Amino acid sequence: MTYQETFNTAKNHPETFWKKQAEALEWFIPPQKILSQDEYGIDHWFADGEMNTAYMALDYHVDNGRADQTALIYDSPVSDTKKKYSYRELRDEVALCAGMLKELGVVKGDRVIIYMPMIPEAVIGMLACARLGAIHSVVFGGFAAQELAHRIDDATPKLVLCATYGLEINRRIEYKPLLDKALEIASHAPKHCVIFQRDSATINFNPTDIDWQEAISQAQAVDCTPVKGSDLLYILYTSGTTGKPKGVVRENGSHAVAMKYSMKAIYDMNPGDVFWAASDIGWVVGHSYIVYAPLLQGCTTILYEGKPILTPDAGAFWRVVEEYNIKALFTAPTAFRAIKKEDPDAQLAKQYDLSSLETLFSAGERLDPPTHNWLSENFKLPVIDHWWQTETGWAISANLRGIEKMPVKIGSAGVPCPGYTIEIFDDTETNCKTLAANTHGNIAIKLPLPPSCLTTIWGDTPRFKADYLETYPGYYVSGDGGYIDDDGYLFVMGRTDDVINIAGHRLSTGEMEEIIGKHEAVAECAVVGRNDDLKGQMPVGFVVLKNGVIAPEQQIIDELIQLVRDEIGAVASFKEAYIVSRLPKTRSGKILRKTIRHIFNGEAFTMPSTIEDPTSLKEIENLTEYLS
Repeated sequence: MTYQETFNTAKNHPETFWKKQAEALEWFIPPQKILSQDEYGIDHWFADGEMNTAYMALDYHVDNGRADQTALIYDSPVSDTKKKYSYRELRDEVALCAGMLKELGVVKGDRVIIYMPMIPEAVIGMLACARLGAIHSVVFGGFAAQELAHRIDDATPKLVLCATYGLEINRRIEYKPLLDKALEIASHAPKHCVIFQRDSATINFNPTDIDWQEAISQAQAVDCTPVKGSDLLYILYTSGTTGKPKGVVRENGSHAVAMKYSMKAIYDMNPGDVFWAASDIGWVVGHSYIVYAPLLQGCTTILYEGKPILTPDAGAFWRVVEEYNIKALFTAPTAFRAIKKEDPDAQLAKQYDLSSLETLFSAGERLDPPTHNWLSENFKLPVIDHWWQTETGWAISANLRGIEKMPVKIGSAGVPCPGYTIEIFDDTETNCKTLAANTHGNIAIKLPLPPSCLTTIWGDTPRFKADYLETYPGYYVSGDGGYIDDDGYLFVMGRTDDVINIAGHRLSTGEMEEIIGKHEAVAECAVVGRNDDLKGQMPVGFVVLKNGVIAPEQQIIDELIQLVRDEIGAVASFKEAYIVSRLPKTRSGKILRKTIRHIFNGEAFTMPSTIEDPTSLKEIENLTEYLS
């Protein structure tokens, strides 16, 4: 079917459509209730089916001809380590790890926190939890002790799986002391902490600590535990507006169906293909497209412990593509911008054979048109921006390469994926739908949400309903703003708090960033609103230049101001920009615009738990002090 036919079928006959997708997986007992509601009126998919995600991802392939195919490739330039696991080998490792967890008392429904770097044991631990029907919660490796403590108290895990340390460029982060500090802060005490030692270095074990290697050597492999489709697979914490962490939950059945469906529909990946999501298992991209979706589809997936630059250079990604014959690469825009900044003419890429690579995918934040153009011009490949959230687990909108290779519109996140009915609401009047194309507003999704989307917040259904379902009754509110054009393409312009009000005119900072990013000297930028007594808010730009730029900074700033004036007009009032050496970002690559805005306006702010490098805020703080 064409995209439009597929979309219409999913919209008009959702239960028939998703029942068919579920039949592509091996259930122990196929679901009879395709879509049902609980006592809170919340939708659930495949609730009564019986299955096991680890079985679908591993055992099924071992039993059906893929036992010797490579399932997982571990490539770690920071530790100079490479290792491959066949489906049989990975299944056996996971079964042993599950046996270890079972011996330590983990049973179906228990929570296990995984606080580990990008090493195979982290993936094995996730799949071992799934094998037992336990609920894993991966906490990004190296998170501060306070943040880890919050998650321990919220998830109340029976066990914590931890490694001794993680590796960054030219430094190592000691995880065990961070874990010990978190346990001192937390009210909840896990029964045990299982510590994987990355080398022979001696560490101090607490009385409740267990040596991973020793415990696994005594473990017995266990079979898969059947779970209901509505039983939880994992909790993943995402940023919230309060101090209490917000645990997005994922149900086994709907997650598996959406993951397998999306691998073909969106990424055009077939069993046996090699897929690389250059992310981290601490984020939703890592959960969905490093671990689960590729394995459910019978693909080979890459676990990369490194960076897009400096490991050893800006050709790192292209080396991996050549070495493993990768068909599709998916990473955040910030990774592509980092490569572009270090290697503006893509000279390093020319050293590698990239003939296996068919598509470049990007998500995490909006793929700015200058970076999109740079990728297209230098690699002569389709460049696909798509939009999704931790809450959904897979793309809300995309260019679905496995259904119909539709034209790419630069600046757009594509068209709604089957299962998502997207509408734009007026951002000043509750429940006033904006039906006209090309009109900016709040992006909302009509209920029921498709499979894989969150069904509650861990332990807090009232918060889930208040945060997501009550703003527009009958709809999920995304928190992002944008518009749909005449052809049905969605343009996501950023979080709704990234729209600023200038003398009564509501303008998108994302649009200004797009214009600034066109300048040949600009590597990346951020625009935020500065409080103004006369006009309410005024835009301020923060700009990082490409390497090797020799033009005077004031000349570049003047040119940027003129660019915005030329394309938006004087109404934008863009008159202020600053050159900085770097922008503060989360570890997943998102620019911390809200934090920048608070600092520049002299407002109190909380250091984001997800910040990559806290010192990155110092330059903006110093600038603010200087200007004041």
